[in-house]
Amino acid sequence: MSFGDVNTPKGLGELNKHLAANSYVVGYTPSKADLSVFEALGSNPGEKFVHVQRWYRHIASYTPAERSKWGGQAVPQVSGGQPTVASKAADDDDDVDLFGSDEEDDAEAERLREERVKAYSEKKSKKPALIAKSSILLDVKPWDDETDMAKMEELVRTIVMDGLVWGASKLVPLAYGIRKLQIMCVIEDEKISVDLLQEKIQEFEDFVQSVDIAAFNKI
Repeated sequence: MSFGDVNTPKGLGELNKHLAANSYVVGYTPSKADLSVFEALGSNPGEKFVHVQRWYRHIASYTPAERSKWGGQAVPQVSGGQPTVASKAADDDDDVDLFGSDEEDDAEAERLREERVKAYSEKKSKKPALIAKSSILLDVKPWDDETDMAKMEELVRTIVMDGLVWGASKLVPLAYGIRKLQIMCVIEDEKISVDLLQEKIQEFEDFVQSVDIAAFNKI
């Protein structure tokens, strides 16, 4: 961990940032690191550096005898007597940048979160939406046994609608030589109304007597 001359506005500013999020210079209890910075300051810096002021008053509340019992390692001194580089605390094996900006860390975390949300949204938007479809078997009945069933089927298949696909068909005997046309189709539910499809088939009134739904299945 490193910070500048605590007797300069810049050094005090860095110390103030650190103490805004931490109770002590190192760790969660007062240590020799706090004591060395306390002694280097020499006096309370005032209200401009509110977090340093709070920390300074707290350290000052201990007696010299109590401070002498604190563990950890003091911040090393250089010429001029100002702390510049602190070594590892006694209970901490990792290097810690005391005065790295918490705001910078928060901003980076927020940026990464926004990038992940954006990537997820883009991936979701590219995923094709599920199209609800139905498979329908229609019974198309003629008027009598003289109806041209081939022509009937031809007319039925001339119905073209967005979301409609015609499938296989066959003629099924009814009675007295009359046959009905059974024809499959697949429709997109949002685009095609079954009632409308039936009405369109029945418009071929010279051939079609009725249209019934023989089977209806969601796909």
